[in-house]
Amino acid sequence: MLQNRYLIGMLLSVMFGLVTACQPVVMPSEVTVAQPALVQAAPATDTAASSIYQATLQEEKPVNSQISTEELQAILADGKTFVFDSRPHLEYSISHIPGALNVAPKPGVEMSQYVSDVAEIERVVQSKDAAIVLYCNGPFCGVSKRLSGELLAAGFSDVRRYQLGIPTWRALVGLTQIEVDGARYVMAGDKTAVWVDTRSADEFGAGSLEGAVNIVDIADVTTAKDDKRLPMQDHNTRIIVFGADGEQARTVAAEIAKSAFHNVSFFDGTLEELMQGLQE
Repeated sequence: MLQNRYLIGMLLSVMFGLVTACQPVVMPSEVTVAQPALVQAAPATDTAASSIYQATLQEEKPVNSQISTEELQAILADGKTFVFDSRPHLEYSISHIPGALNVAPKPGVEMSQYVSDVAEIERVVQSKDAAIVLYCNGPFCGVSKRLSGELLAAGFSDVRRYQLGIPTWRALVGLTQIEVDGARYVMAGDKTAVWVDTRSADEFGAGSLEGAVNIVDIADVTTAKDDKRLPMQDHNTRIIVFGADGEQARTVAAEIAKSAFHNVSFFDGTLEELMQGLQE
């Protein structure tokens, strides 16, 4: 238990930068988190057991069971579980965990009490026995909790949460995905965003998005950090990666994320599809 508490302290330190040796973390009453300054970690005898990737949020009265970042990565790789981003569609479309799904909201609900439509989820999964994982905006977010409660009340039997959510995913994994309408929103409203074209230099020279930079492969990422194609003075900058196809974009985006940029997303389609979507 001490080790679990220590992991949670580590995790919150990564996510929020709030933990110091003399400043305990303050959380809502629904979440029980140890104060790292007051907890001594048990000696680590197993490297895997002490991994922050295996931590979960230790809620006092959880609605349902939770999974760790490592477990979610395995679930996504396996492809047998439905992973739902519980947030409103625009948030999802701007930046979501690759492989996650999103459905329409429950009708007649105020935004402060937002919850997805259970009927829509049932339409997608087609069985109340289907394995489902939900996530939203991290430890303070109640959206996935509300949806878990509604799904369980509706008779769904296998519902879990990645309550650490998209903030922790960005901190530990780094890579997210953007949809066309999210890209359109960013293009219109975020003039600091860096758009990265991963096609060849010749293809890039023949035409690309206005203002985009060209980073052709993972080997080019280091050079891009030195020649200012990447924003080394502000690692919070939104970076959107696109290319000839989604796989090309994802490969370069993952490499950029490994360089401590934690707001990196890729477009899973062609440049032509992206450009067409931006014009709509």
